[in-house]
Amino acid sequence: MAAVAVSGALLVALAGCASPKTEGATAEGALDRFYSQDLTWEECGDYAVTALDEKYFPLSPESECARLEVPLAYSDPRGETASVAVVRIAARGESMGSLLYNPGGPGVAGLLTTIAASVTMAESAITERFDLIGFDPRGVGATKPAVDCYSEDNQTAGDEVFERLGTVAPALTEADTRALVERCAEGSGGMEALANVGSRTTAHDMDVLREALGEDKLNFLGQSYGSRLGTVYAEEFPENVRAMILDGAFDPTMPLQDRLPASYSGFQATFDAMAASCATQQDCPLGTDPAGWTAAFQAIVQPLGKSPVPALDAELNFETALGGVMGGLYSPDSWPRIVAGLQEVQQGRGDQLLELANGVGGFEVEADTSDGSLEALMAINCVDETMLSSGDLAQLRADAYEQAPFMDPGTDVTKEARYQCADWPATGELNIPIAQDIEGLPATLVVSITGDPTTPHSNGVSLADSLGSTLLTVEGEGHTVVSSGGSPCVDEIAAAYLIDLELPVGELSCAL
Repeated sequence: MAAVAVSGALLVALAGCASPKTEGATAEGALDRFYSQDLTWEECGDYAVTALDEKYFPLSPESECARLEVPLAYSDPRGETASVAVVRIAARGESMGSLLYNPGGPGVAGLLTTIAASVTMAESAITERFDLIGFDPRGVGATKPAVDCYSEDNQTAGDEVFERLGTVAPALTEADTRALVERCAEGSGGMEALANVGSRTTAHDMDVLREALGEDKLNFLGQSYGSRLGTVYAEEFPENVRAMILDGAFDPTMPLQDRLPASYSGFQATFDAMAASCATQQDCPLGTDPAGWTAAFQAIVQPLGKSPVPALDAELNFETALGGVMGGLYSPDSWPRIVAGLQEVQQGRGDQLLELANGVGGFEVEADTSDGSLEALMAINCVDETMLSSGDLAQLRADAYEQAPFMDPGTDVTKEARYQCADWPATGELNIPIAQDIEGLPATLVVSITGDPTTPHSNGVSLADSLGSTLLTVEGEGHTVVSSGGSPCVDEIAAAYLIDLELPVGELSCAL
């Protein structure tokens, strides 16, 4: 599962330097008190931070939650601390240990999506033998401090700037980006907390959690952004890995300027596949001529930029409509809803596409629900990704829409503007390429779908090559598969690997 957030042309494409590798639990080490802590498990009710949590947590009444104490900054382990929210769903049979799970993001709440995964994996051999462990990463959900960059009462300049990020190619100034980071810091525990929401810090949290769970080695299932987290963990702690599945793979060699256009080309290919499916039906709003599908789509959605249509209790504008379509492209099961939504827009309403845009991790969210995921997504990527100049940003926008013309808003997006992360602390923590020539990493498994709309199959090939992993190629359309139950073939290979560390020899392939 992965959250889709489309805010303008490129709200989010996806401190100082990268944090040094931290020592593990040594007798004299300042981190020893964190690694040696005991988790206190309790009911998850107090960990709910949204109405969505309160609605869906009861789906797994056997789940237990706990708080993991970690340093706010691993560079200062004797300083302030943070609290990571953790959920555990016990194995249905005899447990052989913990399986740490990250469903994607960044910014997606791990407690909720882990509970959802426990439901879809209710018959899986994996959850028969492993306790499923989820967590809200740094800055997310019930983890404290959580990222907060926007208040609905819109009282500060930073609030206003964050709201503008939801428009196409916002022309930000130096005053805007400074106001944004100051508002985010104020709501998120200060600049130091904001600087420590990146993937490297979360990877260190994962290692502390491994030890607190009583595990000598980590078993990890990371999907979409979770593959980025897993890759960083493998780079930082290769000797602590037992088994690792990375599904919907992040390319560790590709910088943002290349990775985002490549991702958008995947969305264009999936859009074309959706349009081809639509063309077999009567009254397809995109028509039957492949050469005209993109133009037909633009004719429907681009006018929403100036003239939104009513939708539920709100309005549907261009950005939200595009977000709904992109969310629907993740799964062929949602393609009929895209078609119905486009037909509805032609009739002057936007209910269907707004519902798709508000869907998170397979759940329908009320239009006015705010769970902080967009703020967290922006903050994490601002820490992780390399700084972009105004010229770089303008070129990135142009490249992205060249690769995915269906997403083109029909306005000038090439004008130079200041990057939203320009004043962020700790920008560029990943220092891509990452995870090259890792020593001591055991056999790992990369899973990649050929028709993945957001992490193209080439990403999986690159990640498997970088980590020396076995690559499982899955023929079909969609994004991530291991936790969905969508392929018995994938399930069998994944379970055999996690349980017995067995991987077939040679090229692996399955179908959806």
